[in-house]
Parts: sequence; structure tokens; C-alpha cells
Amino acid sequence: MSTLTIFQDTVPEKPVLLTHDPVEIAAELKPLGVRFERWEGPAIPPRDADEEAVLATYRPFLDKLMGETGAGSADVLRVDENTPNREALRGKFLSEHIHSEDEVRFFVHGGGHFILHVGDRIYDVECTQTDLISVPEGTKHWFDGGPEPDFVTLRIFTHKEGWVADYTGTDLAHRFLAYPL
Repeated sequence: MSTLTIFQDTVPEKPVLLTHDPVEIAAELKPLGVRFERWEGPAIPPRDADEEAVLATYRPFLDKLMGETGAGSADVLRVDENTPNREALRGKFLSEHIHSEDEVRFFVHGGGHFILHVGDRIYDVECTQTDLISVPEGTKHWFDGGPEPDFVTLRIFTHKEGWVADYTGTDLAHRFLAYPL
């Protein structure tokens, strides 16, 4: 179930807002420039479907989204118990960072937490199967897929370099972990 939890950035133990309503989640995130929506429609491909099959299933959605955003490519990121160095991968995503392009993810299977730091607020967006999130360029954030991440996502890129992070160097992400280390 998708969830949005909002905190003051100095009080990790007391949420200001907690909601599971996708319409309310989208409305709370829209003023931040964050796009959140559910993609209903096509039959969800099997978890072990190859990249071409996953991309083909969502091609109409991807073409529309990429046309709106000017994105140039899409791929599939699969992280599960067979992923080598998954602890190191989790650590890479768990540090607060920004990007020089929007970070766009669609969850085909599984889920994780995109945690945004905007002003004096922390927005913990738990994304689940069929959720799309687009975090605007320059927005401080981190991602937590949990200690045993298990997800399949579509990633959409504008730049050919793919996922490139500029780390802020703060320890804020470790005070607002979705899952314990």
C-alpha cells in the first residue's frame, strides 16, 4: 500500500501527516513538483520477465511520459536476493543526494521509500507496485529499498549517463531511515 509520511526535519519520531490515499499523496507532493500516480491498465508482467518484455508491456505509458518530459531512454532495474553487492547498493542510495535530471521510477514489482528533504520537511513516500514517482532535478532525497530489497522498476533518463548522484554530505538520511540498518 502506498504511503506518504511527512515529518519536521528535526523530529523523526512524530509524523505531521500520514496517508495511504493515492489522491491525497499526489496532492501533497504536487506543490513540490513531485509527480505521483498509479498506472492502471496493462497486465503486470511476471517478476522474472526480461527487460524487453517489461518495457513492451508499459511502452504506451513510457512513450507518453517520455514525450512529456523529454526523456531519452528507459531501462529496467531489478534488485533482489541474487543481486551482487546489494548491501553496498543500498548504501549508495541511502545517502542524501540530488540529480541534474528528474529521477523517474515506476514500480513493476515490490517497492521502496523515496524520502525527500524539502525546506524543513521530510516526505517519506512509500511506493509500491504500479506507483510512478518523479522527483524533480535538484531535489534532495534518498531511496531505501530495505535491508533485503526486492523490486523491479522502470527507470527513465534524460541524460545518456543514467543514474548520477551529487551527494550532499549530510547524515540526515540516517536519522530518517525507512528500515533499520
